[in-house]
Amino acid sequence: MSGHGTPIPMTSRPCGPLKGEANVPGDKSISHRSLILGALAVGETHITGLLEGEDVLDTGKAMQAFGAEVINHGGGEWSVHGVGVGGFAEPDQVINCGNSGTGVRLIMGTMATSAISVTFTGDASLNSRPMARVTDPLALFGTQTVGRSGGRLPMTLVGAAEPLPVRYVVPVPSAQVKSAVLLAGLNAPGETVVIEKEATRDHTERMLAGFGAEISTVETDEGRVITLQGQPELKPQTIVVPRDPSSAAFPVCAALIVPGSNVLVPNIGLNPTRAGFYYTLQDMGADLTFENMREEGGEPVADLRAKFSPDLKGINVPPERAASMIDEYPVLSVVASYAAGDTVMTGVKELRVKESDRIDAMARGLRANGVEVDEGDDWWTVKGLGHGNVPGGAVCESFLDHRIAMSFMIMGMAAQKPVSVDDGGPIATSFPIFEGLMASLGAQLVRSNA
Repeated sequence: MSGHGTPIPMTSRPCGPLKGEANVPGDKSISHRSLILGALAVGETHITGLLEGEDVLDTGKAMQAFGAEVINHGGGEWSVHGVGVGGFAEPDQVINCGNSGTGVRLIMGTMATSAISVTFTGDASLNSRPMARVTDPLALFGTQTVGRSGGRLPMTLVGAAEPLPVRYVVPVPSAQVKSAVLLAGLNAPGETVVIEKEATRDHTERMLAGFGAEISTVETDEGRVITLQGQPELKPQTIVVPRDPSSAAFPVCAALIVPGSNVLVPNIGLNPTRAGFYYTLQDMGADLTFENMREEGGEPVADLRAKFSPDLKGINVPPERAASMIDEYPVLSVVASYAAGDTVMTGVKELRVKESDRIDAMARGLRANGVEVDEGDDWWTVKGLGHGNVPGGAVCESFLDHRIAMSFMIMGMAAQKPVSVDDGGPIATSFPIFEGLMASLGAQLVRSNA
């Protein structure tokens, strides 16, 4: 049963060449942070290009519940009238974050050092995911937590009335954990220090600096040391949200595996902490080029052109790249199915605790479609069959996970037989225009119950 209502079975049929321009939605990570930091600034933040998927809309509703004024002007244009650091009011209702692990963890961090109590919940998928990875470091500030067994939602956080500054070493690479601690540090006195041994996406650091926070990053033998001075007055900003590189991965990968395809995906954010996936595709022999490279709002941006690549090869994906492409491994495994030889992915245990256990979910679906997969706790290997040799023909379980559902829809475009998912409803959480956009390029996606 979908966490988004009645399940929406979907089928992807083998199709002809994909052609045209794929205008994917705004970056989800930056969209979440734009609303949250806008709510913490004093004055009006103006946002264009905001991703209007369910995850981000739930974050907008949460900021309203904390007292910020959030206005949708239409067409991805929004404004947020913030209440300032430490200005959050206690919500009258439970904060429902839907399917969004990013949203709930960032919001928990944001309120953790205010003297308010907040109860969080979500859909069936979110309520099954572990939150201790965030609540444990927040407890160092003085935040108290009461939740279900295993550190799961629904959960109530009692913010620290007299927060302490924290020095925290992130135990596993996680931009969500790092960001939650930094956001909590905004309303703590003195310096909050976060140390990460492996670099993760740095949108929070970049955007905090843009809003006027005093924040520095230094590379040391200990790792990347991020120091934030607490209790700043954040200044409202004008934000142009670049398009999401994780969403762009789907039309790009479809073009690589469907014969005759040539697709342009414009205005994609290529922050170095997010771009590892595209360099991995190039290592596999993908005909992928970066055009019109530029900088917008402090973030590197380019237009991506992807063409059919019949001679893809399996590779060993460098484990140090995992943090920069963690959300793209499901669709990478689809591309790997169409490559010749093994693609080995290591250092990816974070995939076990995403919206689903993404290694298990993809392994099950790939095997059902005739592709051999080996797996361990923090690694997996896809044994590629080469172009034109993926049988397909199976119905795959999406496990309430938008990226699993979209990945199997991409697989079906070049398989010998159609590929289906039991529920494509979760796709709306991050890529609400996925079906229409892919159809405009020439894909054949159908809702099986339509």
